[in-house]
Amino acid sequence: MQRPVWLLLAIALGMLLNPLNSSMISVAIARFQHVFGLSFATVSWLISSYYLASAIAQPVMGKVADLFGHKRLFLIGLGLVALSSVTAPFSPSFAWLVVFRLIQAVGSSVLFPAGMAIVRHQVSDRQAKALAFLAVFSSGAAAFGPTIGGVLLHSFDWPAIFTINLPIIAAAFCLALWALPRDPRRWSQAADGEGPRSVLGVLDFPGILLFALTIVGILMFLLSFGQGVNVYAGVVGVLALAGFVWRELDADSPFIRIRMFTQNRLFLWVHIQFAVVNVIFYSFFFGMPTYLQEVRGFDAQQTGLLMLCLAGVSVLVAPLTGAWVDRSGSRPGLLLSGVLMTLGALGMTTFHQASPLALLIAVLLVLGVSNGLNNVGMQAALFASAPKEIIGAASGLFMTARYMGTIISSVLLGMVFGSSLTTGRLRILAGILVVFAASVIWMSWRLPKGRPQQAG
Repeated sequence: MQRPVWLLLAIALGMLLNPLNSSMISVAIARFQHVFGLSFATVSWLISSYYLASAIAQPVMGKVADLFGHKRLFLIGLGLVALSSVTAPFSPSFAWLVVFRLIQAVGSSVLFPAGMAIVRHQVSDRQAKALAFLAVFSSGAAAFGPTIGGVLLHSFDWPAIFTINLPIIAAAFCLALWALPRDPRRWSQAADGEGPRSVLGVLDFPGILLFALTIVGILMFLLSFGQGVNVYAGVVGVLALAGFVWRELDADSPFIRIRMFTQNRLFLWVHIQFAVVNVIFYSFFFGMPTYLQEVRGFDAQQTGLLMLCLAGVSVLVAPLTGAWVDRSGSRPGLLLSGVLMTLGALGMTTFHQASPLALLIAVLLVLGVSNGLNNVGMQAALFASAPKEIIGAASGLFMTARYMGTIISSVLLGMVFGSSLTTGRLRILAGILVVFAASVIWMSWRLPKGRPQQAG
């Protein structure tokens, strides 16, 4: 492979755009309320719609990239994010701002599955080390996004949260044009091998529509907990899921190979484990800042510094994890991650009103190391389980599992914390997360030992 470092840098710069823009905007919610004269619930759709669109778009765009060409779609994704970044600051209304955010979500959703597919196809030696390099960028973007957003908001106002993407996109686009390998001329082949077909001809539009309805229905149902359960959304989600499974089992060229989940149990369990891991991580990531400020009395700046113990240390651990996974496979690191998650949750069950600062920091550091192990280990497990020819769609579906875990964590926090947060309720949350973390140990134990042989 030529120019491997530049290839990885191009992909990394593209892949950081989704986590950066999902976290950076959180600090500007109050500003948007003031600018557009709207309630918090309405403005929060800038965040919810982004997650919802990303959860749907990631596997869809991954499938399109598998068919149409990974480099081609990567460049198109960068173009869509650039379009939204240029137009969003001139939004004439809040509705238009949401539309531009949706374009941003779709564009950035192309970049992860297309980039991961390029790595899967082009990087054969020290693949986990390459994944660790990418994890540093994506994890760092998520960790430092709120800080970057706060600085931009203070210095330049909210349009800068969009325009900051432009130099990153320009660098990624130029590097991608030069360093990413050309796409094969004939990506879209007939299922029976008789010859090429158009991309539109092989895309399973009914399956994609049913998949989108499933995600929207289930997520809207989950998000309604604590506000009057939206039963209709749940029914729509379940019916759409049943229709989706029926359609995909019968389709000649399915959007997602449902049978693969039963024939390849490792592929199924990797997605389940990734969803559970994100339930745990985001329960800590979203719950701890609220606890530190509302119960322990830390200000926003102090809380941000403490949370760097969790988010920042993940970035430092990722490169070490990559070298370990290259030598031993993903199983040992994920087992250790599960153990550390369990210890961190158990440590949180000991919290009381006057817990020493050292205990808080120790728990956050343990959880941060665990997250760093997961970021690389789970992606390596995906590469080992997913057939090479569908790695784009599989990577997108992998990210949908992350979004599902994120949404479930917010539902869990709402149910446990209720209208007021106390140390006792935090301990209840920790007890629940101990059970989840123990299940991660069990699922990690099921993974193959040693360096796994990659599928396909």
